[in-house]
Amino acid sequence: MTGGGVAARWLFPEGHRYARIAPLMLVLTFVSGLVDAASFLGPGRVFVANMTGNLVFLGLALAGAAQLSALASALALTGFLAGAAAGGAWRRDAEPGRLFAPLVAVQGLLVALALAAQWAGWGRYAVLVPLACGMGLQNAVVHRLGVPDLTTTVMTRTLTSLAADRPGPAVVRRGVSVAALAAGAIAGGLLHAGSGVQGVLVAVLVLLVAVALTARRTRTTRPPTP
Repeated sequence: MTGGGVAARWLFPEGHRYARIAPLMLVLTFVSGLVDAASFLGPGRVFVANMTGNLVFLGLALAGAAQLSALASALALTGFLAGAAAGGAWRRDAEPGRLFAPLVAVQGLLVALALAAQWAGWGRYAVLVPLACGMGLQNAVVHRLGVPDLTTTVMTRTLTSLAADRPGPAVVRRGVSVAALAAGAIAGGLLHAGSGVQGVLVAVLVLLVAVALTARRTRTTRPPTP
């Protein structure tokens, strides 16, 4: 995996400060689809990346909807917020690009913990909470980087902009981002059908390690505030 190449050039112009990081953001978007597939199909009927959907699940569970767990949704939300808070607070004054690789590496450790919990049979919450923390951490580092149109999880606004705005480079980035999330969900569903939650989480872990190692060799910067 490289942070440059053809993908970088059509996401951002060559030489743009985000050209190298953009493909890695798409990989994280794919990872989001994988993780939500694992949490929904495996531990059960809850999202750990898409908090909009998870809040809806929480409301439905509190209303008594069958097959939905208010506790699972609440723990996923709490874990996500904890991960986001940690990612936002860690070395707050540091350049965001320098934090990308280590924060993704920590996310990988949290996924490894969830994988160990799944293999050991520690229960659904021992799997859900570290996954949710990891996705909160991912969203925090993405927020700090501020790469336009590549949020890795939030697709409602992306879809709205995709439909409402005029064609251009930003529309291309949004379309690819939506496709990456959908592809991750499809891949997660297929992996789950073939090898269960463990198979999905192994794929997630491999991708996160690849992103972290690639990011170590790719310095990313954030434009100065106007």
